[in-house]
Amino acid sequence: MAQHTRETFNRLANTYKMDVDEASHYNALYERPAMLAQLPNQIHQMSVLDAGCAAGWYSEQLSKRGADVTGIDVSPDMIKVAKARCGAHASFECCDLQEPLPFADSSFDLIVSSLTLHYIEDWGQVFQEFNRVLKKGGTFLYSVHHPFMDFTKFSGDSYFQTQPLTDTWTKPTITIDVDFYRRPMQDIVNDTNQIFYLEEMIEPQPVAKMNDVNERAYDYLMTHPHFLIIKASSKK
Repeated sequence: MAQHTRETFNRLANTYKMDVDEASHYNALYERPAMLAQLPNQIHQMSVLDAGCAAGWYSEQLSKRGADVTGIDVSPDMIKVAKARCGAHASFECCDLQEPLPFADSSFDLIVSSLTLHYIEDWGQVFQEFNRVLKKGGTFLYSVHHPFMDFTKFSGDSYFQTQPLTDTWTKPTITIDVDFYRRPMQDIVNDTNQIFYLEEMIEPQPVAKMNDVNERAYDYLMTHPHFLIIKASSKK
């Protein structure tokens, strides 16, 4: 699916450039505040890998906090947008997470991966590579679709199977089918804990501001999990 995902997000790059900051309330007022709340209090001079950096929103935020940020993404067009956004404040490379990463062992203090891993079917090699490039005691923080949301929103034969799904995204300038994988909660937890120490699992709720700008979404997210956040650390 890597090639298909690359093509999909190449087509979405301009939309991410123009609309990803505030237009998506699920990002701006739900996932991002919850992810940022899990970052270490002090990341100044920490080496951070933004794995699946897309248009570079997290890379920019992390670099503003003084981190030495490297962003990677499977989409070369997303990398172009991220470079334009961050300039010299972060470095970027086009990489497929399903391939060996072009970094030395123990290169990073922190790996952040926002809403990326559900585009990958097999997490085993990905997590092994993340653990390899993460320093001893380093933190791995990621968000994915919540399996409850995907199972209730899309038809499926069994909750317990990892299943390919397709969602149709309607953005201001494009409507596009996006493919991804749904997996059960136990696989998310066990796949993580096999390689890392699982420290915390967060089922976030939106910040209060969402009630002012999108009351319907706020009410839904206060009662239905949509994304899942996992915080883990290296076992080395």
